[in-house]
Amino acid sequence: MHSLYGTDAVKERVVERFGPEVAPDGVVDRGALAARAFATEEDRRWLEQLLWPRVGEAVAAWRARAERALPPPRALVVETPLLFEAGLERGYDATIAIVADERIRAARAESRGHRALTERTERQLSQDEKAQRATCAVVNDGTEAELEATLSAVLDRLCE
Repeated sequence: MHSLYGTDAVKERVVERFGPEVAPDGVVDRGALAARAFATEEDRRWLEQLLWPRVGEAVAAWRARAERALPPPRALVVETPLLFEAGLERGYDATIAIVADERIRAARAESRGHRALTERTERQLSQDEKAQRATCAVVNDGTEAELEATLSAVLDRLCE
């Protein structure tokens, strides 16, 4: 899959709405966009309405292509931010919520340079709500290797 921000139509609309500083050198700066989009409820909602339908369409098209492959893949895995908030869970056979303590989540997001963390977190369902809605929930409070092993086991169970 690719970034939806890279498509010309989306990029043009984002720049038109938020200004050229959110796409220096023709590439959307996700941090700059987050700072602008999360500044107001109206701007956040506008961006969500622009992106969420495209996310659903892109995943559906990707899934259709993958399912036509010979042999078809054992499983398809998609990371979808705000999956439940966007109502996109219907497009999946199963969902896995990867949850972690809020302090761990904040530290990880900060280390990746994410901005507008409070605004992002306020828009999201609680970790408990995501875990309840998902087919499976995995606590991610360890290393990447531990998470990978846990997710492999979950995938094995789901693909039985």
